[in-house]
Amino acid sequence: MKVTVGPDPSLVYRPDVDPEVAKDKASFRNYTSGPLLDRVFTTYKLMHTHQTVDFVRSKHAQFGGFSYKKMTVMEAVDLLDGLLDESDPDVDFPNSFHAFQTAEGIRKAHPDKDWFHLVGLLHDLGKVLALFGEPQWAVVGDTFPVGCRPQASVVFRDSTFQDNPDLQDPRYSTELGMYRPHCGLDRVLMSWGHDEYMYQVMKFNKFSLPPEAFYMIRFHSFYPWHTGSDYQQLCSQQDLAMLPWVQEFNKFDLYTKCPDLPDVDKLRPYYQGLIDKYCPGILSW
Repeated sequence: MKVTVGPDPSLVYRPDVDPEVAKDKASFRNYTSGPLLDRVFTTYKLMHTHQTVDFVRSKHAQFGGFSYKKMTVMEAVDLLDGLLDESDPDVDFPNSFHAFQTAEGIRKAHPDKDWFHLVGLLHDLGKVLALFGEPQWAVVGDTFPVGCRPQASVVFRDSTFQDNPDLQDPRYSTELGMYRPHCGLDRVLMSWGHDEYMYQVMKFNKFSLPPEAFYMIRFHSFYPWHTGSDYQQLCSQQDLAMLPWVQEFNKFDLYTKCPDLPDVDKLRPYYQGLIDKYCPGILSW
């Protein structure tokens, strides 16, 4: 079954990207024509209208039983191929190849951290949400905390939140909203998408990965934090200590796409060994 999920807006439109990075990486996210930007804007308009505290809590309840599918990590990697988006020129090959490319980029730069290699393979597996019927705006794109006012670096912030009911609710419309200062991101309700879902899958199935891995998975699309430097008022010292790891991961997520596709069949045994070490067997999704 083929499911079209869009181009991932996180990879399409990055107005806040460092200009030095943009100069070097100009071939990525090279979208200058109107129709695609219109589609990306529409995705964020839907996301920023419907991602509310109540919506996110309902998704935690809906998926928190992890009863949608039983499968191994490698089966989930193969399922990603059903999410091929032919309209995204950055990824005109199956998603599983991007997973292996990201993992191999990390492996080359950090040969001594096998758990980090595995994060590269795992990071987008939450996109199987699309196969469970979730709309694009609840699967992909930049994430942000619900329950407080969106900060300045949230993409399209000034033009997409007008119809979000939480911003008319005094409990949720201040800078801190329903949170205490420096409460820690572990106490923050993030918008629902593939990051949060995969993080919850990892916790439920007791992946034996280090805390850095859980941060990378949960927050790799949280651009307003790791790139925009916003939401500092919610961060604990632990969050700030983990931030460089999330930033390090994102270098490989965004810029390991290349036309030289990895020989997946040759790589599978190595990554199967990592799966067997950190997250073996049939998992609940």
